[in-house]
Amino acid sequence: MIKFKTTLATQSRFDSINFNDLRFGIYFSDHIYVSDYINGAWTEGEIKPYGPFEIEPAMCTLHYGQALFEGLKAFRSVKGGVNLFRPYKNAERLNKSAERICIPPFDIERLIEAMKELCRIDYKFIPTKRGNALYIRPVAFGTGNFLGVHESDTYRLIIITSPVASYYPEGLNPVRIMVSDTYTRAAKGGTGSAKVAGNYAASLLATKKARELGYSQVLWLDAISHQFVDEVGAMNIMFVIDDELITPSLENGTILPGVTRDSVLTIAREWGMKVIERAISIEEVISAHSQGKLNEVFGTGTAAVISPVGVLGYKGKDYIINDNKIGTYAQKFYDAITGIQYGELEDTHGWILHIEV
Repeated sequence: MIKFKTTLATQSRFDSINFNDLRFGIYFSDHIYVSDYINGAWTEGEIKPYGPFEIEPAMCTLHYGQALFEGLKAFRSVKGGVNLFRPYKNAERLNKSAERICIPPFDIERLIEAMKELCRIDYKFIPTKRGNALYIRPVAFGTGNFLGVHESDTYRLIIITSPVASYYPEGLNPVRIMVSDTYTRAAKGGTGSAKVAGNYAASLLATKKARELGYSQVLWLDAISHQFVDEVGAMNIMFVIDDELITPSLENGTILPGVTRDSVLTIAREWGMKVIERAISIEEVISAHSQGKLNEVFGTGTAAVISPVGVLGYKGKDYIINDNKIGTYAQKFYDAITGIQYGELEDTHGWILHIEV
């Protein structure tokens, strides 16, 4: 076990949090982990009170966006203690994202130990209500101060935590998704498969326009033909057509390899469900809907876990999915994954990292 230098907060933010109305990403816990990359190596890092830190106006990330992040959750186990869901998968993905934008890799065991220690120190911030959790957000970014397009030689990695409810206000109720055939999130050869800040900046305008029209998020199509489905801004997307589970393949490198996506596909195969990872066009989806073969559409992601899609908006027309109700498969996947996360179901995959507190 790694022992980090720790400075505890003298005043807690706990009493300012409304645990009956958490929403997502509104509140933050008392402590933060900080490590700096200096002289060719990451420092061991330390845990200190959450708060602002100074940056210079010429800090390169402000100008050139050399930044990445991750997201995972900690849950109160029904057996006591805390469960982290697949943290090694997130840590591995963090380093793959780092490689894509020239940030030095971070030691995975140190990253995991820092997250565990934050959960122990800020245990009281982990919500007790079923469906809520402590969201863990590692962030890494260049800290060099210069003008000029090249990678930094110094970096900072931080981990913050936030007690959260569901990502979407609708919770497990179906959401409205608008298909964008105008804007592009990622192209082959780009950074679509990495969890980097620029991907999300590129999605903001289309998402803003979608919300103005009453939709929760955007379903992105491929950058070249605007025909093939990629993913939703905050989650991967899955279709149940004639009881087959179909989701876009990762082969083109334009889709984030979601941890929840992988979990759903693993469980589906174990259940004997036919699972297909392939290119799927939006016209195929609409055709399946018109033929009554589109049984369900749902998103998968850490923030929402499973998010049923009740309405797909495409070219000015709304297509109602499963009578705008959560589908059987979406409910089963949600129950299976959250059951493992909270310790209610047996973890046969070794996905849970348990923390005693």
